Amino acid sequence: MLPRFKAAAVHAAPVFLDRQATTEKAVAIMREAAKAGAELIAFPETYIPAFPVWAALWAPIDNHDLFVRMADQSVLADGPEVARLCAEARALGVTVSIGISERSQVSAGGLWNANLLIGEEGDVLVHHRKLVPTFYEKLVWSSGDGAGLKLAETRLGRIGCLICGENTNPLARFSLMAQGEQVHVSSWPPMWPTRRPAGGGNFNNVAANRIRASAHCFEAKVFGIVTAGYMDAAMRAYLIDRDSDIADVIDRTPRAASFFVDPTGEMMGDALQDDEGIAYAEIDLNRCVEPKQFHDVVGYYNRFDIFDLSVDRTRLTPATFREDARAGVPAEPRASRVAEISAGEDTFG
Repeated sequence: MLPRFKAAAVHAAPVFLDRQATTEKAVAIMREAAKAGAELIAFPETYIPAFPVWAALWAPIDNHDLFVRMADQSVLADGPEVARLCAEARALGVTVSIGISERSQVSAGGLWNANLLIGEEGDVLVHHRKLVPTFYEKLVWSSGDGAGLKLAETRLGRIGCLICGENTNPLARFSLMAQGEQVHVSSWPPMWPTRRPAGGGNFNNVAANRIRASAHCFEAKVFGIVTAGYMDAAMRAYLIDRDSDIADVIDRTPRAASFFVDPTGEMMGDALQDDEGIAYAEIDLNRCVEPKQFHDVVGYYNRFDIFDLSVDRTRLTPATFREDARAGVPAEPRASRVAEISAGEDTFG
């Protein structure tokens, strides 16, 4: 028999652009979800310290201070905020998926949209950086790499995660399917403005996210946890106090929803959109087996003699450094060479 467990999709706002306070709020949410019996707890995209919705609201020349604030409040993947989450996951005995705006170790303004899968022993099992920032996100985050295209092997099953628009990338999704994914976490922002509401045609992220989650779950025969951010009154006030003209955009742009999808693509369990909270669902991985009779795209229902996918999971770094490798020839001390020059002819004429 495969595992059965209770999962939680967190539909909550951060303490806007405050990494310490948001970390403590995340810990409180983890405790509440664990007390309710959840063993897998999934947080939204870049929950710490926030999603940079301002990149959709104002021109880049007006957002420099917000970028500086975002960079200051983003977190290191091995920093104290992540250590706090890992310690709490271990104390509670839960597995956690959480989005962070990750700060680079070597660049003061280098950021990634990242997601961490933390195991119940408090270890980071998967550290994924979003492959390509979407639309206006490119003004904030750098492109990631394939190092995080892997599954967390847990007693609850094989858990994978993709961030927001990555769930539209069939190759990224298939790379997780091909490793035997059983639970798929997709994380999303609280809203996604693409047009001014008065003109119509704004992006319906609830419908789009439902289509993408259902498609993946149906194709992979997995359970889906869709966890989206939430804009609370404090976040709304912060943005509108900066420029009251964007109130209409904020108030009339569709809010994202958090929900669950079963291996047939149908919604199940709780769903949240207009209220902050935690959604729950009971997951039984045995339900992933029967649908494989119809389409097993990583088994018999494929043509691997025709299709060939190669995935590079190298973690990219700015540079590779090599020491002097000349065998038996130590690097010449600079001071001795200076002494030679001083003792010889006037080298400089």
